[in-house]
Amino acid sequence: MHRYAEALLAHLAAKGTAPPAAPSFSDVPGYWLPPALEALVALLSGDDPLEPLSRAAGRDQQQTALFLCLALAVSGQGSRIHASWLGTAFGELSLDRPVSHGQRSLWLAAARGAYGPAGKIFVLRKLDALAVQEHADPEQWVQALVPGEPSVVVPPSLADFPEMAEIPELARPSVAAARLARLRGRCAEITSARQSEHDSPAPLDNNPATPAAAWAEDEPLAVLRTLIGQGGPAGPMASLSSYLLDDLRPGADPHLAAIALHVAAPILRGVAEELEADSRLEPPATLTVPLLGHRIHLRPEGPDAASLAAAEESILTEGMVPRGRPWAALVLIVAGVACLAGAALGPHLLAAAAVAMIGLAGWQLWQRRKLIEADARYVAGQVNELKELAEGAVWALHAYARESETRAKQAAEDAAELTRLIRRGPRAAH
Repeated sequence: MHRYAEALLAHLAAKGTAPPAAPSFSDVPGYWLPPALEALVALLSGDDPLEPLSRAAGRDQQQTALFLCLALAVSGQGSRIHASWLGTAFGELSLDRPVSHGQRSLWLAAARGAYGPAGKIFVLRKLDALAVQEHADPEQWVQALVPGEPSVVVPPSLADFPEMAEIPELARPSVAAARLARLRGRCAEITSARQSEHDSPAPLDNNPATPAAAWAEDEPLAVLRTLIGQGGPAGPMASLSSYLLDDLRPGADPHLAAIALHVAAPILRGVAEELEADSRLEPPATLTVPLLGHRIHLRPEGPDAASLAAAEESILTEGMVPRGRPWAALVLIVAGVACLAGAALGPHLLAAAAVAMIGLAGWQLWQRRKLIEADARYVAGQVNELKELAEGAVWALHAYARESETRAKQAAEDAAELTRLIRRGPRAAH
């Protein structure tokens, strides 16, 4: 029986039909699989499956329904299932319990259109009944849709002052608008992928009866092998939220992403409203910004004179190194003069020493003057640069204010388009 069941699954996945040889195994009392195999072969042959189906369901109704639903799905003939089988096979979803491998397989098969529009709507209703959005952290769903978001968004108006883009009053509208644009793009990607699948020669409703060999996923087949006793140990099960978040991430299967996007729609609508409101925040009329390590208060008419003067005083204090009196040079000068006086009465060597000492003192005084001049030039340069930066920052704020109107308008368009995309939902493909 197990050998025939394995051959049957391989044949269904490859060609979508049962093997030509009829089953020749005996019934096993109390075991649901033998009559379930007979019922499946009868269904595929166009015969009446009622008698073996009744026997199998009497032994294990859920396993029988799960086996038939998945076997017909992998053969590309999911339209042959009875409407009640999906409900029996699927059981109940819960936010508090992991999703079973059988439930995920049915979910995947329905998402790929194995059971037609009705199968997809069945899964959507199961998910809708749980009200996932009431127990969800919106930030998790946003991160799943658009991972790796930049922490700072530098608008064109602040390109010359990127540090100003980190100021909360200026960063919040820019980040909100950029995040909203990315969310719109990701939702458009999911819905357009779904629509292109629908318009392709292999539509979602599986009309060509494509067997599972053409599928990208093997979970339904793995569950079927487990049901017939040929599979290995079952892998770990994940929670409902984990599956939905994984289905939303870039690179996920578009069929699953469309269903996950439908579940996330109420969450995303709330997030879009908040982001649009943040993008409309008016830029502040006055702002304190860090420039060259100094906090300068900017007003619409220009930099605040008091904060600029305090910064200049700080630059002067830090830039001009305190230097005491040049005692060493003075001592050398006094000693040199004394040596000159002694040289008039004594050896000529004293005159040479006097010249050397006075020369060394002059060199030290010259060096000291050069350092003072360098400090003064540095301070003057820093002060001039600070004034230029402050004036430029004021003009950047004016440009940011003008730019905010365009940003708010674009954010409103993004929010409206995002709402339109998620309102269409997976049913729009049918």
